[in-house]
Amino acid sequence: MKAIRLITVTVLFFVSLTLSAQGKKEQADKKKAEKVTFLVSMHCENCKAKIEKNISWEKGVKDLSVDLDKKTVAITYNTQNTTEEKLKDAIVKLGFKAEVIPAKSEASK
Repeated sequence: MKAIRLITVTVLFFVSLTLSAQGKKEQADKKKAEKVTFLVSMHCENCKAKIEKNISWEKGVKDLSVDLDKKTVAITYNTQNTTEEKLKDAIVKLGFKAEVIPAKSEASK
């Protein structure tokens, strides 16, 4: 009976260590995330769909928001997996012109 209790306590201890380490990793990943907004030369729903379909699969992209009316693409990405320049290049490869909207301009809109 004591052996079962000892094994149970040991298993619970290792499970709690694993969950704690996993939580710390998720917090570290959040700190590495940045957001960039591009002004993109899109003009129709097909353009929007093309960007959503392709850019969301780019390495490091965590979140993507495409606003056709404002012609903007906002991307939250992991800085360890990609860069602002690589994301811009990915949009350009799809056939669009893209330029970064500085963070101050984005906040004033």
